[in-house]
Amino acid sequence: MPDFIAVLAASALFCATVIVLNGLTHLLLQIHGSVGDLAENGFGQYGLALVVSGIVWCRAVRRNAL
Repeated sequence: MPDFIAVLAASALFCATVIVLNGLTHLLLQIHGSVGDLAENGFGQYGLALVVSGIVWCRAVRRNAL
């Protein structure tokens, strides 16, 4: 897979993960089932989305090298 496509897929997955986690956080805040530090668009959401997209990018680049 070309590097451009790998980066494109990773960035699209990052955006989708942030949107999904933002929705889940909003739902948890609505039903009062969240911890005190959990917030929409918080560090935890961006960190988890970055980890997921980084894993996808590394796997795509590794497949290209083989």
